[in-house]
Amino acid sequence: MSNYTTLEVEMEGPLVWLTLNRPESLNAMNIVLVDELRECLTDLATRKEARIVILRGAGRAFCAGLDLGGNLQSEGGDLGSGTAAGLRFQRKISELAMLMRKLPQPIIACVQGAAAGGGFALALASDVRLAGESARMNAAFIRIGLSACDVGVSYFLPRLVGASVASELLLTGNFIHAERALATGLVSRVVPDDELEKAAREMAEDMLSASPLGLRLTKECLNMSLDAGSLEQVIAMEDRNQILCSQTDDMKEGVRAFLEKRKPDYRDA
Repeated sequence: MSNYTTLEVEMEGPLVWLTLNRPESLNAMNIVLVDELRECLTDLATRKEARIVILRGAGRAFCAGLDLGGNLQSEGGDLGSGTAAGLRFQRKISELAMLMRKLPQPIIACVQGAAAGGGFALALASDVRLAGESARMNAAFIRIGLSACDVGVSYFLPRLVGASVASELLLTGNFIHAERALATGLVSRVVPDDELEKAAREMAEDMLSASPLGLRLTKECLNMSLDAGSLEQVIAMEDRNQILCSQTDDMKEGVRAFLEKRKPDYRDA
């Protein structure tokens, strides 16, 4: 992996620990972090040895959103530099959500402290969200004169919590805290902050019991099924994926391991 200034990337076997590393600013997103995160996600998409990504923030927050007090200028301009340049700048940030969704590896987000604005978007674009007890999330954009619908938030949020709760959060910009986030289905679990890493590791280990291809195709099919127009479209994709997986040696190994009551030794990446 490249040497980044705003990210820490640690490979632990098939696990990738991806840490937003600007703790002095609550991991707020400056243009360097945006560019490095885009580069990192693009690189991870090509790494077959990387099977699961755990996304977290250094220090006491996940990500406080855009660094409004820092330098947000890029070669393409900024939000206030005219329509064309502003749109280029906006797309540079919003494509993070698309890169995360297209990433072959499942992403587990460990959310502690604030996940506001763009940080909320990063959490929502992850496949699974684990919350520390201190977690609080909001669509902060609407509180600074912008629309709350930004960086994929208006796509992911109603699919996770339903239209009513999503409307409340987007129209007010109010924070949702850990316990209510769990009650609405926004997060999968709430644990003490100091147990987030353990909880993420345990969930990753459960995912690693699947074959590499089975895991990747499951993420792909689940995401596409959320937007499918009919049951027939979903079934067609499921059938396609099962036939693809059934042609691998890993499927044969999975059956043998089940019959022999042992852990499978998958080899296909």
